[in-house]
Amino acid sequence: MKSYLSVLCISYFCVLGCSPTKPKSDFESYQRPQTPDYSLEKYWAALPQKLDSADRAPAGLKDQQMLSQADVFFLYPTSFLTKKGHNQWNADVNDTEINQKTDASAILYQASLFNEVGKIYAPRYRQAHIFAFFSEDTVSAAKALDLAYLDIKNAFEYYLNNYNQGRPIILAGHSQGAAHLIRLMKEYFDNNELRKKLVVSYAVGYPIPLEAYKILKPCKNEFETGCICSWRSFKKGYKAEFQDAEKPVVITNPLIWTTEENIYADKSKNIGSVLDNFSKAPVPNISGAQIYKHILWVDKPKFKGSFLYPFSNFHRGDFNIFYMNVRQNAMQRLNAFWKQ
Repeated sequence: MKSYLSVLCISYFCVLGCSPTKPKSDFESYQRPQTPDYSLEKYWAALPQKLDSADRAPAGLKDQQMLSQADVFFLYPTSFLTKKGHNQWNADVNDTEINQKTDASAILYQASLFNEVGKIYAPRYRQAHIFAFFSEDTVSAAKALDLAYLDIKNAFEYYLNNYNQGRPIILAGHSQGAAHLIRLMKEYFDNNELRKKLVVSYAVGYPIPLEAYKILKPCKNEFETGCICSWRSFKKGYKAEFQDAEKPVVITNPLIWTTEENIYADKSKNIGSVLDNFSKAPVPNISGAQIYKHILWVDKPKFKGSFLYPFSNFHRGDFNIFYMNVRQNAMQRLNAFWKQ
């Protein structure tokens, strides 16, 4: 089986090597997909009461959702990458191909890492097409992202009113999912009573300005609760133009759970990565990591076929390189939450 990074490599070839994507119409000129009804299970990629990809676990691990006393609200990254997106700004939540891609990638390889600590709720949403992040039509792109966020907000409201039942909440999202999670935290958890139920937010793969919130702050250690963890993974030694121009962002080293720059945590602290066949046990000691100028430097992971991976951006592995560290940390923070 191909690795998770390799399977999804095609999206980076397009982003880095294709000509700029330009939709054939602006946002207002196309028919929006059907609005999801979150009272129906089919509009959830993961729910604790149904069989889904978030229920699976690599060898040696168990799905404990039915025993969990906390919830995980998970927002998956962009899986709408196809050419038909040139005519459509947002994904159709009834599109079988997109849903299968989402379930076989992000729900299986990312959402599953939380199935020991909490009941997983992952709404399907009318995600913006990948070109929304690169299009010159920034007005339409913003509207497409707004539409996606509207679904997430509606899903979260439904979750609060029908599923939560007062349990503590872990938030998690990657890439586009993290971008929407940043907005959700601002609206619901910053200077709000709901923040008292927040165990932690893992908003990974998208920059979060340090000054984005009034009350929510970056986590400073592995036991702090009601705080945010975030990182963007690049090959060790990588330097980008945006690093010098970018304002300070939330940045966490998921091997040692600090925000301090230039402290190298060697690979012995990486307790397990899931990059290859999902059914295999997580592989320890894959990569060390350190924070450098707003990004996370990561030793290039070695797995079958890794020599074919030509990029210094390890975006697709943001969670999976640190699969077991995040899984363990979520439980550490939940235990600390109950002791407060």
